[in-house]
Amino acid sequence: MASAPASAPARTRPPLRGSAAYLLLNFPLGIFWFVALVTLIAVGVSTAIIWIGVPIAAFAVLLWRGGAQMERARVATFLGTVVPMPYRPLPEGGQKARWTTRLRDAATWRDLVYLVLLFPLGIIEFVLLITSWSVSLALLTLPIYYRYLPEGAYYFPAWDVRWITVDSTVAALPWAALGVLFVAVTVVLTRALAGMHAGLARTLLGPTVGRAQEIETDDLSATRSTSAVAGW
Repeated sequence: MASAPASAPARTRPPLRGSAAYLLLNFPLGIFWFVALVTLIAVGVSTAIIWIGVPIAAFAVLLWRGGAQMERARVATFLGTVVPMPYRPLPEGGQKARWTTRLRDAATWRDLVYLVLLFPLGIIEFVLLITSWSVSLALLTLPIYYRYLPEGAYYFPAWDVRWITVDSTVAALPWAALGVLFVAVTVVLTRALAGMHAGLARTLLGPTVGRAQEIETDDLSATRSTSAVAGW
């Protein structure tokens, strides 16, 4: 079966909603993959001497390769970035040859690196996203909600440290204008974070330059063979 074209896909500008949803999901998914993989690998390696760990470790390999495929689909769905399949074809024959190919394939280990990195990156992206959007929207909507705060006023920087008092719509308008600026910056930041993560996904989950050339050569050969058979 011919693989998807492996040439570098055209970079598209990540959509705002897709970028925000993608970055927020990285946090819980990063926790899941880190805990699951560290646990399975630790148990598999530590019990491999009595053979119980061998099927556990094998399951971990299949799990993280499946997880990497889900991540490719998630990047394509939310960010519009297509990451080609990087794996070498599994040979026909017994499981020993197939497992040898899996374990010798660098793409298998890059998948693992990506899923482990998803945990710390997910934390950073989640904190940046929540903080930036919270501050931006709080400033933007200050003329609406300040009157519902205690004493009908907003005090900056804190309730007991009242350097600035916002107790009227007129006083809140400059803060709302600042909020517009913050929202614009936050939109750019959200898309930039998503774009950088998409770049990381292309690097770790996609084929290397050498492997991409091999896939293109195989696809070209398959196309020529099909054309020759059709012409005959």
